[in-house]
Amino acid sequence: MLKDGKILVGKGDVESFILPSMANRHGLIAGATGTGKTITLKVMAESFSDLGVPVFLADIKGDLAGCVRAGKANENIESRLDGLGIAREDFTYKSYPVRFWDVYGEGGHPVRTTISEMGATLLSRLLGLTDIQTGVLTIVFRIADEKGWLLIDLKDLRSMVAYVADHADEYRNEYGNVSKQSAGAIQRALLQLEDAGGDLFFGEPDIQLSDWMQTDDSGRGFINILHCPKLSQTPLLYSTFMLWLLAELFEELPEAGDPEKPKLVFFFDEAHLLFSGAPKSLREKVEQVVKLIRSKGVGVYFITQQPSDIPDPVLAQLGNRVQHALRAYTPAEQKSIRAAAQSFRINPKFDTETAIMELGTGEALISFLDEKGRPSMVERATILPPQSTMGAIDDDRRKAEIRADDYYGKYEVSEDPVSAYEILNQAAEEEAAAREEAAKKAEEEKAKAAEEKAKAAAEKEKAAKAKEKEKKIKNSVVGKVANSAVNTIGREIGRSIGRGLLNTIKKMF
Repeated sequence: MLKDGKILVGKGDVESFILPSMANRHGLIAGATGTGKTITLKVMAESFSDLGVPVFLADIKGDLAGCVRAGKANENIESRLDGLGIAREDFTYKSYPVRFWDVYGEGGHPVRTTISEMGATLLSRLLGLTDIQTGVLTIVFRIADEKGWLLIDLKDLRSMVAYVADHADEYRNEYGNVSKQSAGAIQRALLQLEDAGGDLFFGEPDIQLSDWMQTDDSGRGFINILHCPKLSQTPLLYSTFMLWLLAELFEELPEAGDPEKPKLVFFFDEAHLLFSGAPKSLREKVEQVVKLIRSKGVGVYFITQQPSDIPDPVLAQLGNRVQHALRAYTPAEQKSIRAAAQSFRINPKFDTETAIMELGTGEALISFLDEKGRPSMVERATILPPQSTMGAIDDDRRKAEIRADDYYGKYEVSEDPVSAYEILNQAAEEEAAAREEAAKKAEEEKAKAAEEKAKAAAEKEKAAKAKEKEKKIKNSVVGKVANSAVNTIGREIGRSIGRGLLNTIKKMF
């Protein structure tokens, strides 16, 4: 709740406030399961909204949706208010302006981005590619960018990978080798992502981050709730989405210096997923974004169980800290508690390490930055109760809230503009048509040649027959003459011989 323009989070011996001007210095909410982290997140989110600061948070369990309904007094809340010394008239039960979002488009407005916007680095992490395969994917993105071919959704990327693999020889000298094996591995990874529902995340219309930075008519910041019970079941997609969001905020927002209050506060639940298994290069990018995004007026608050889940360079950037109870049953857990205790500025009133293990549900060790940006002395405090309902809402109420939202219809229907897939398909169709036309022309020329050859053969055969006929006729005339001559000569010879012989005979007789 707000008090004197500051965010009151908890109260012990003293009140613990987040100063609006220090809220963009980031923060950490840590503690074991069931110790009250979600309540702390909710109290902070409500207070930022009252301050006029939009909030984005991930609702993994579905119990943050109750922000749309005013809270109701019950024994637990009344007891806590009494323990905190907060008068009933100073604590108002109320609802908050909420917008629901969902990557799958089921529990909120659909959230999409394009393949081109996500880029090769994050997509490689999402696909689980090796360094070599990541290099190939980077080449694919570079060629698409140079040709001006948009990569909107997964089918665009599949087409582009196939195109680059088919034309690898053309690009080898300029970009390096693109093996069929690497291209095949990328294609298989894309199919797995599609089967996991990742195809719903890529497309248009893509989300406009300015839509998450709005206030209502009364000046309260909208609490943008990403409904992600389903998304969190795919940890890699969840963490990559959240990292993409941070990167987009960093790229899109102008420099803000040191504003009086943040432009947006971003709560990253299950933050350990962001760093689990992430390569060194990606961790370094996260560290850079967290370090620099403060100057864009964005506060990032990580929620996790152990502070050790966050790399030290990132942890060092988190100035506002709430540490709920931790349990130590192993030497490793005891070491983690010791490290968590040592990250606080010592309070001589109690032993920080012991206190971490003694905290009850709803209690926490708190250290926020003062007006000069210095961590305050750690205080043991009880967290305030939320002013809205704690818990889930039914599907009918959720649907009603979504339909009543001004943004309803803006993202609900997906679009499929002309992009790499359509360009490459058209080129393939034109190439196929050209090949078909060339084949048809070749066939026609072949048929024409065959026809001409047959005609020439027929004419040749005709000429041969005519010649043969002429020869036969000639032979027939010559034969008759020859036969007549032979017959005449034969008769003459016959007569001569007969006469000769007869004469001889006659002479002999």
